[in-house]
Amino acid sequence: MPSINPFDNAMHNLRQSGSALGLTDEQIEKIGMPDAILERELSITMDSGEVKVFRGYRVQFNNARGPYKGGIRFHPEANLDEVKTLAFLMAIKCAVVDIPMGGGKGGIQVNPKELSAAELERLSRAWVRAFFKDIGPEKDIPAPDVYTNPTIMAWMADEYSKLAGKPTPATFTGKPISAGGSQGRDTATGQGAYYVLEALAAHRGIVPRETTVAVQGFGNAGYHIAQILHDAGYRVVAVSDSRGAIYDKRHQGMDPKNIMLTKEEKGEIGGCYCAGTVCDCENYQKITNDALLELDVDILVPAALENQITADNVERVQADIILEVANGALTPEADAALFARNRVVVPDSLANAGGVTVSYFEWFQNTYAESWEEEKVQRKLREVMVTTFDAIWKRALDQGLTLRQAAYHIALERIAAAMQKRHS
Repeated sequence: MPSINPFDNAMHNLRQSGSALGLTDEQIEKIGMPDAILERELSITMDSGEVKVFRGYRVQFNNARGPYKGGIRFHPEANLDEVKTLAFLMAIKCAVVDIPMGGGKGGIQVNPKELSAAELERLSRAWVRAFFKDIGPEKDIPAPDVYTNPTIMAWMADEYSKLAGKPTPATFTGKPISAGGSQGRDTATGQGAYYVLEALAAHRGIVPRETTVAVQGFGNAGYHIAQILHDAGYRVVAVSDSRGAIYDKRHQGMDPKNIMLTKEEKGEIGGCYCAGTVCDCENYQKITNDALLELDVDILVPAALENQITADNVERVQADIILEVANGALTPEADAALFARNRVVVPDSLANAGGVTVSYFEWFQNTYAESWEEEKVQRKLREVMVTTFDAIWKRALDQGLTLRQAAYHIALERIAAAMQKRHS
């Protein structure tokens, strides 16, 4: 099977929605073109005394609505094509939820698991030195992403403040609370996805205790959405990590906390479900990630990698609702096929926007020297997610669009208006 280019998928969605809105080819081309593609060499001294050079990236995509915003990932396969795609999706996502920011994404081509903590800190600070003039609280605000975390953000914020000659916490979000981070940031992506599903449930008459869920991915977003859904009464009958999935054959539902304890103890999810010292290997089985996508469940939550539901497997997807927590988990062909079967796909630009929304809250708190209680963060997050969902749902119903198309239409209207205002 030929490889699927996520950037091509994103540009397909852009052209389709832009044309439907009556945007000119010039406008569409401008929105689809990054403002800056930055690539730098990062040189650090390893613990052994050897000097190693790593490749660092930052892509800035359309700041018509505000400063660039987006994560930094540390990954051995990080590359400019991937970073460019994610930066564009951030521009769309910020516009979807009406955050006054544009899109950015960064990365370092490295396997962080091969570095000591000291080497990781040196590399993090080297990235800031290399891109110091390109970022800032009113220019470009990075955040955590794959294999980066609050500790790394704290190192980066500290390095930026040293170079700036003054405390500048608003340059980075996703920091620890002690370094100016926001309450609720660690669970924001999963919590935001839940608020969206809650709004959808109100429209669809969903009863949690009668509703089965499968979650692909058991990282930060996948684990938290699974746990939140379980706590809300949904029956989580399958979850997976990169090594495989566990499936509850009786559809009674599992507590993700118990699965996480097994994963931490054994290094994998495995095929037995353990609650304390009691393990059941008869009513649960280990299945593949591919099999999880095709389970007969009510709600499927892809929360792992891109291009999981494609033209090749979409006809075997049985879920009525797909909550796309991972970026680009569905291809345009899969989207169209599911829409034709009256399936509901809540797109990534909305489903996982809780993370950037609370990042914006953190930036706001840092900028105006405020500190919000978690109750306020959650209240404001819910308001953003539910208001956005309702607007997208209404647009989709009124115009016969998929939720993704409706989200793109709203985002592109906002971006195009900001670009027009800038040049008027």
